[in-house]
Amino acid sequence: MPDTDPRILELIREQCALVSAGARLVHLDEAALPAYAARLIAEGHGRDSSPADPWLATADDAESRATLVVALDAVNFGSGYHPLLTKRPGLSGAVTIATGLRDHFERSGGLTAADLIALTPAAAHTIFGQPVDDGPIDKLMTHLAVALGDLGRLVADRYDGRFLHLVDDAGHSAAGLVGVLDQLAFFHDVASWYDLEVPFYKRAQLTAADLARAFSGAGPGRFDDLDRLTAFADNLVPHVLRVDGVLRYEPELAEYIDAGELIRAGSEAEVEIRAGGVHAVERLCAAMADLGHPTTPQELDSLLWFRGGAPSYKAIPRHRTRSVFY
Repeated sequence: MPDTDPRILELIREQCALVSAGARLVHLDEAALPAYAARLIAEGHGRDSSPADPWLATADDAESRATLVVALDAVNFGSGYHPLLTKRPGLSGAVTIATGLRDHFERSGGLTAADLIALTPAAAHTIFGQPVDDGPIDKLMTHLAVALGDLGRLVADRYDGRFLHLVDDAGHSAAGLVGVLDQLAFFHDVASWYDLEVPFYKRAQLTAADLARAFSGAGPGRFDDLDRLTAFADNLVPHVLRVDGVLRYEPELAEYIDAGELIRAGSEAEVEIRAGGVHAVERLCAAMADLGHPTTPQELDSLLWFRGGAPSYKAIPRHRTRSVFY
């Protein structure tokens, strides 16, 4: 297993709490937490996986299933580009990308490390159904091809071409899997906020959760510290919390986002939004536990993420950042 801080999940919590405490642009309304926790409890929480879930891998053999999970999470980014995507009818940008890779996987009879290494930006345009635009979409397709190619090279060079060997290297630890995937540049999700290093590792953590779902918590899906995952820092969960009055943005930031302007990756605003979302979920979990309904940050993140698909949330712009991390 690559060297990694065994406390990485705790470090994410601690650093996000520090950012939230000192944030200039994004503020957690602590007074709103008890009522919001009670509202979430009253409305029910939890989620059942189904074969219709584009991120749920159901391939028959374990190697193919592990390959698909890790490959899907390797390209689960680009939300800042999604308004420009040619989307499949009725599907979001994220689901359009996931469905494109799943369809390619099925048409090809599975994918190997060598297949991923050979994948070009031109092939990405075909797989994900995107036209050439000599602009942002071309850049995203290049990012997706690089992400899959880098993953293929890592698996070929360090894990004998076997995705299960990559998963095994984590030692049944979600923190360990963060360290394994941190060998890849597009998984090295660490930002700076003033003089503070702030790890998020959104997609690396999500990969552990997706493997657990795909394998029903057994074998390659067994992670003994799965309950220690944090919320998955993206742009939708903070948006839901903003709309619902748990997170408050300073007027200049709110106006900038509402106007559809891009937030620069790694900027003060972007780090504070992501860290604020992670810390707010932690505080909401504590509030729900106080009300006799304990839940994990991962479970609450899932609830809030799917909540964000409702029309009332879609009617208000969320922040957009062109990033390879979410």
